[in-house]
Amino acid sequence: MKKATSTDFDIVIVGGGIVGATMACMLKNLPLRVALVDRILHDPTNVPYLQGEQKFDPRVSALTTASINLFSDLGVWESITGMRCCSYQAMEVWDAEGTGQICFSAEDLKQPSLGTIVENSIVNTALYSLLNNIENLELLAPVEIEDLSTIQYGDDFRAKLTTKDGRELTTTLVVAADGTNSRIRSLAQFKTREWDYEHQALVTTVRTELPHEHRALQRFIDTGPLAFLPLLPAADSEDEGYCSIVWSLVPERSRKMLEMTDQQFKMELALNLEHKLGNIEAIEQRFVFPLRQRHAIDYFRGNIVLVGDAAHTIHPLAGQGVNLGLLDAATLSGELARGVLAGRNIADPIVLGRYQRKRIGHNLGMMWLMEGFKHLFAEQTLPVRWLRNMGMSGLDNISVIKNHLARRAMGLD
Repeated sequence: MKKATSTDFDIVIVGGGIVGATMACMLKNLPLRVALVDRILHDPTNVPYLQGEQKFDPRVSALTTASINLFSDLGVWESITGMRCCSYQAMEVWDAEGTGQICFSAEDLKQPSLGTIVENSIVNTALYSLLNNIENLELLAPVEIEDLSTIQYGDDFRAKLTTKDGRELTTTLVVAADGTNSRIRSLAQFKTREWDYEHQALVTTVRTELPHEHRALQRFIDTGPLAFLPLLPAADSEDEGYCSIVWSLVPERSRKMLEMTDQQFKMELALNLEHKLGNIEAIEQRFVFPLRQRHAIDYFRGNIVLVGDAAHTIHPLAGQGVNLGLLDAATLSGELARGVLAGRNIADPIVLGRYQRKRIGHNLGMMWLMEGFKHLFAEQTLPVRWLRNMGMSGLDNISVIKNHLARRAMGLD
């Protein structure tokens, strides 16, 4: 990766998180000048796993088999597993209001795991190690984009990005990977459909009395789903006492959870998981962030294209957000390579249109599925609760359908 000296590029990727960094890595073999712009300068030495086995990043991702294969192809998966991550071989989901439950098993699917829980900072550390060795890439960080406009050179239209410190970057194509509150999406005036869930996600890391045994647990409560995601403190560790939790709560309830003492919160957490992992012995700092569903009506406009959370933000119910974004990056980079091979302009509507057609339906399908689950489990009337419990238990006994759903979620079908 070169030092930031140029101002003219073929592609500028705005957003250096997991999806943006992955996108940059995927373009490494194309004869294109690429810039990766991010508000934060990534520091590979300032990650929780280097600060001791009991320190975890509160931001984790549940990577599917498809995402793991993608990272393996890039050559970074070995680096990720060499730091630390935790595969899970089972997932148990149950309803607090009744007896309905469903259990997914990697053994039933003849797979080594259902997925892997990884701290986001570890994924970024592995990706940036690769980025540092890419010759046709320049990193501009910490840099914030202030303005976006279009300029014309003869018959060629290019985007001009102005940074907060006054620099001007020109490019054939802008890839917006700058997250759910995308500055680029706003500047380019993309239209979106969105609504507030009126919930917040509370996240933290806990140590449990009983081992998680490489199981992910999710309990649907009337206040919102509670998920326990298994962690390991080191790559070669057998200590199965750590979990990352994500709890969807109405703002008033999340505020009360933040105001609780550690002891009160530990008791509340164990109670709401029905002591499946015994008592909660220790917790780290608690964080909350708002939950909002958003989907761009179009994924590209002129020479601006959206990927990841900039294009679609979904409920964290099944941990699919980053996986959908990685599939966006893989599809877009594939279509750009195809366009380069055919001699097309990389901002050609034919090239970007193929990306949109391949991704928009899949992303919308996953979003509506998660939306349906959310509404199904939010409804607490007796008839719906009865049907819900019967449906879950029935599905648990129909392995063909259950395994098909699991394979779809894992990106295998």
